[in-house]
Amino acid sequence: MPDGDVTPITPGAGPADLLSLGRRVRHLRQRKGWTLAELGAAVERAPSAISLIENGRREPRLSLLRTLAAVLGVDLADLLDPTPPTRRAALEVAVERAQRGPAYTALGLPPVSLTRRLPTDALEALSALQTALIRRLHEQAATPEEARRANRELRADMRGRDNYYPAIERAAAEVLATVGHTSGPLSHHVVTDIAAHHGFALHHVRDLPQSTRSVTDLRNHRIYLPQSLSPGGRDPRAIVLQALGAVVLGHPEPKSYGDFLRQRIETNYFAAALLLPERAAVELLQRAKNSRDLAVEDLRDAFAVSHEAAAHRFTNLASHHLGIPVHFMRVHENGTLYKAYENDGVNFPTDPTGAVEGQRVCRKWTARAVFAVPNKLATYFQYTDTQRSTFWCAARVEDTADGQFSVTIGAPFVASKWFRGRDTTHRATSTCPDPTCCRRPPAVLADQWSGQAIPSARAHSHLLAALPPGAFPGVDETELYDFLQRHAPAAG
Repeated sequence: MPDGDVTPITPGAGPADLLSLGRRVRHLRQRKGWTLAELGAAVERAPSAISLIENGRREPRLSLLRTLAAVLGVDLADLLDPTPPTRRAALEVAVERAQRGPAYTALGLPPVSLTRRLPTDALEALSALQTALIRRLHEQAATPEEARRANRELRADMRGRDNYYPAIERAAAEVLATVGHTSGPLSHHVVTDIAAHHGFALHHVRDLPQSTRSVTDLRNHRIYLPQSLSPGGRDPRAIVLQALGAVVLGHPEPKSYGDFLRQRIETNYFAAALLLPERAAVELLQRAKNSRDLAVEDLRDAFAVSHEAAAHRFTNLASHHLGIPVHFMRVHENGTLYKAYENDGVNFPTDPTGAVEGQRVCRKWTARAVFAVPNKLATYFQYTDTQRSTFWCAARVEDTADGQFSVTIGAPFVASKWFRGRDTTHRATSTCPDPTCCRRPPAVLADQWSGQAIPSARAHSHLLAALPPGAFPGVDETELYDFLQRHAPAAG
């Protein structure tokens, strides 16, 4: 019958803790040896209303929760404890939650009635089966197409906000304030202080799982790092700060590849906002703009970070604080575009799905022309006329274990007046995606060699495979948990 102290819950839509609450009410009722009717009489509610609460189908109001707690002889906090009261209750909650979820519903199977007559070992089997089903569905969804779609949506969001995240800027500023850092390079000592402030100790180990850059042990408040001072050419300070970012920003375990990518972007942003604090970086950039002498190199040198890190950070601040639309590219020496961002209208190459990662950049663009420059240590400047507009760009080449990469910052021609290197005489014209621009070989070469060569392509087999499964793609969970077990402090 209707009850003014309960709110109907749509099946599958209620919060997970309603199931735990219901099992806790049932557990306490049965511990007293009461029937549904007896508990209903004690709180002046119909037995059917109590049954709906116990099955997680209705949400009791606070007044009824207080009455239930008093009648059952427990504190309200104990009644609302989200932990199921017994192992069987935990299994029932897991199975019921799965049965109300979209994966099980899509199968069209009838729900299993979770009565007391159902053996516990059957519940164990059902729970394991449903967990495996959901994992299998996630693995099937983790395709290269899913990754490209998620990345495309993320880039659109970044463009819409000018790649500026004020909440993360505030979080980073608060962290820096706690350790008294205001400007200049962030020392390793200060990074250690930041970790300690958040309750974490840094441990450098030789046996870090190969599939990880760091491992954060939330149970023992440790962050494990490789003993190498510069693993894979990465800034060791950034690795620590990225790990702390997941904690400070309150990241839950990702539920999808899109979640994983977004969280990675946010932790990278958090680390950059600590290494290059917003206030000090903007002051430097504003002075440079006023002098018409903007250069990523100055940002890099002032805060002792890599050129790529400084270029990334420039995209966070340039549009929001300086009013300058920009684009960023990281391109391999073979022309493959690895990372990209734009809000200035540049026409990145895309595949039919709209993804840009993995595409070949025009040979005429600054990002590729820089590889032909004799002096790789100097910044190369170029104007490029495209079908959309003319862009000024500055590019540098960086050596990595995976080959050489160019890091490029660009802006529309009208914004070039603010940058150092605007007086360059280097200029090129690109008509890509027109194949006659640079993709189609010259007619003389084609006539001479067409049909006379069989190249063995260096194809990457992972391009044909699904993304590695799991909440954190590519991480071997068995290797991870073995590592944590080996390094966990002894009990006692």
